[in-house]
Amino acid sequence: MILARTLVAAALVASVLPACAPLVIGGIAVGTAIVATDRRTTGAQLDDQSIQLRVSNELGTAFKDIQKDVHISINSYERKVLLTGEVPTEQAKVQAGDIASRSLNVRAVVNELTVAPPSSLSQRTNDTAIGTKVRGQFINTKELSSNAISLVTERGIVYLMGFVTEKEGEIAAYVASRVAGVQQVVKVFDYGTPEEVQRRRGVSSQPSAPVTATPPAATPGTAR
Repeated sequence: MILARTLVAAALVASVLPACAPLVIGGIAVGTAIVATDRRTTGAQLDDQSIQLRVSNELGTAFKDIQKDVHISINSYERKVLLTGEVPTEQAKVQAGDIASRSLNVRAVVNELTVAPPSSLSQRTNDTAIGTKVRGQFINTKELSSNAISLVTERGIVYLMGFVTEKEGEIAAYVASRVAGVQQVVKVFDYGTPEEVQRRRGVSSQPSAPVTATPPAATPGTAR
């Protein structure tokens, strides 16, 4: 189901794609872009791509008889796999998590699958628009390195992945929660000290007119 050249193609378009681009394979979506300013090494990004494609293949095989009832997005950051989307039963949710956790090179699985019918095309289009707006706000926030944060949007819920400081994580969640249409923000970050993050920080251009985001005591969106 998965062609080996998919991974090679992803590497070739690295300089063109500014963020994680979704690839839909039989109803299972995975991210495949390599980003120069990502805080992961190129090798780690390729490892994550391999994991995404491998888990996609394994889930596609496991759910081939009910594929029309399954919509799973697979995202990996430094071998931590996030599963989002919809499955028909709680058993299918548990099965998907088990398959991902047993997959080669996976260190952790965050299973955020919902037991529900697959989201509609209009819902997914709306999620894409929300994700684009959130990404735009990240770019215009000077405290954030936008390409260091991977975001996934499902049914208005924004999931944030990446290697960040505690402060960056709080700011990113606050900024995302302020975007129209965002119902909830879920942080799936790995955290490091400012020194650890600085060692990983790539060289990236700063926006010409950055804004400062200071989280207030309460925010419109729900973050966890």
